[in-house]
Amino acid sequence: MTRSRARMLDRGATVFLLLVAAAGILVPALNLLLAPSSAWHVPTYLVALWGKYACYALLALSIDLIWGYCGILSLGHGAFFAVGGYAMGMYLMRQIGTRGVYAHPILPDFMVFLNWKELPVYWYGFQQFPYAALMVVLAPGLLALVFGWFAFRSRVTGVYFSIITQAMTFALMLGFFRNNFGFGGNNGLTDFKDILGFNVQAAPTRAALFSISCLALALGFIICRAVISSKYGMVLVAIRDAEARTRFLGYRVESYKLFVFVLSACMAGVAGALYVPQVGIINPSEFAPANSIEMVIWVAVGGRGTLTGAVVGALVVNYAKTVFTTGALAPYWLFVLGGLFIAVTLLLPRGIVGTIAQWFARGREALARGAAEPLARPAE
Repeated sequence: MTRSRARMLDRGATVFLLLVAAAGILVPALNLLLAPSSAWHVPTYLVALWGKYACYALLALSIDLIWGYCGILSLGHGAFFAVGGYAMGMYLMRQIGTRGVYAHPILPDFMVFLNWKELPVYWYGFQQFPYAALMVVLAPGLLALVFGWFAFRSRVTGVYFSIITQAMTFALMLGFFRNNFGFGGNNGLTDFKDILGFNVQAAPTRAALFSISCLALALGFIICRAVISSKYGMVLVAIRDAEARTRFLGYRVESYKLFVFVLSACMAGVAGALYVPQVGIINPSEFAPANSIEMVIWVAVGGRGTLTGAVVGALVVNYAKTVFTTGALAPYWLFVLGGLFIAVTLLLPRGIVGTIAQWFARGREALARGAAEPLARPAE
């Protein structure tokens, strides 16, 4: 057990968790405890922005778990992220009540505008936070279970699996765009007031959401490390490297892939649920296939199969997106994103973290050889 824990939390993993914990404590403290005139004060808008980055980092972890360690390239993970976000958005809409534009005690404003007479059955229960929190995990998990069961049972792999995941998220996007689906159509869900009785726009609520996002990121990282450090994780890597041989050895490859796929979808759903109250809106554009492709680029840039690389890639790419989508640089963002992906593919095929780890490994080997050479020489 001690060896298992050592593998699960090595030095790099411990440093990562300490950094996440420090951010989850220091950023809210600098926002709430210091005066705005202080040089160390963190503005509330930055707290919300960094909270969004933390959600993206958790989403990138979920993709790295299946792609980096099991070889499942999903180009539809944005669907699970959006489904979790819609589950949280439905709870937030039910909390508005009579404070909406039409002051209806039960129906959200968009339903009143569309002359809906009663609340759809699938909206029942979302006025209660425990039910909404359950659906945040259950809805994307169930979607992944059904989709993955048919796909893996049919032994759909490689580029074909990527294509059908992209088709899935595109179909969901078209469905959620329809007003008669009961999810707000192209406008989506917005104008949120409070969460658990606290104003979502207030600085303390923003700070709390940021801390919770950091906590979720840390827990997601620990779960991923626990999976890949176990015997189960060894089988996942074997499936990634030689699926046919692993199946020949007697392992039920489909079951392994289905479990990790569902786990990854649940993590993406949690990321989406934390994302929505910090951004203030969820609409069908989150299902766009381009978003899912961009998420894969985060992992590729940071280094797939490293976990920390997925987080670094999500932070680097999204920070660059924030910079390049404002002002005069906005028209060039897609060129920058494409150039970044090409540069990483050609120059850093292991990604940022993977390449750095390779350099350190080579350095240690060189030092070890240098230390061993004097010992290998015969005594004069």
